[in-house]
Amino acid sequence: MIDPRPALMALLALAVGGAACSRPAATAGGTDTASASSQAQRPAAVAAHAATAAPALATPTGTEAVTGTVAETFDAGTYTYVRVTTETGEIWAAASRFDVAVGQRVTVPLEMPMENFHSKSLNRDFPLIYFASEIAREGKAAPVAQAASAPQLPPGAHPPARDVEAITEVIPQPAGATSVGSVWSTRQALAGKTVSVRGKVVKVNTGIMGRNWLHLQDGTGKASDRTNDLTVTSQDEARVGDIVTATGTIAVDKDFGAGYAYPVILESAKLAR
Repeated sequence: MIDPRPALMALLALAVGGAACSRPAATAGGTDTASASSQAQRPAAVAAHAATAAPALATPTGTEAVTGTVAETFDAGTYTYVRVTTETGEIWAAASRFDVAVGQRVTVPLEMPMENFHSKSLNRDFPLIYFASEIAREGKAAPVAQAASAPQLPPGAHPPARDVEAITEVIPQPAGATSVGSVWSTRQALAGKTVSVRGKVVKVNTGIMGRNWLHLQDGTGKASDRTNDLTVTSQDEARVGDIVTATGTIAVDKDFGAGYAYPVILESAKLAR
């Protein structure tokens, strides 16, 4: 998130394993950040976990996934956090809010690993947490189950959120701006250039890797290949449903590691209403 996270894609508040199993109200506070040792690329701890877990599942982007039982869960901000007991130990993961309860089994993609992560809002440190694009409950459609029927994405694309409805009504672009569909179709020519895009915010992930991640749609492009959705990173804040003009630098074939790769992304954008 994308996305992405696109995270993709989202601020973050986390809890540490061993706390009471509950779902407390979101804690107000500052943006969460990772320490200097955090990496977007696959850190040693992640590689070690994957090597021992030997997961049998994979997401549509090829990211490994593990399945386990929820030992603790709570909501904070726009996220749901889970401490999951797997066959090889416990992991922490977070994704956009979803309904889950202690004792249920979930599938967690090992996406966006962050080592030595510090949550300012909860004033806690975490050796390792995964910021996943989606965590699927047992009995619900899981990312692995959707792989066969998912639309074909552009090479290397990280899929935008599946829990948002595509914008169909075209949002007019101001003078000098470029539509989402045009950004996709002319991305190679736009690489490295400053571009403005006006659209509706359909998903927000804040505080990941020191920036906020937005998904913008303006009714152009195709939902079938997801060229109707543009990932934007920014220090500015926006809420789902806001219509904003994002002005930033276009990057193509941007790979943050851990399955988060974007054929096109608008980076370091300033947002205007």
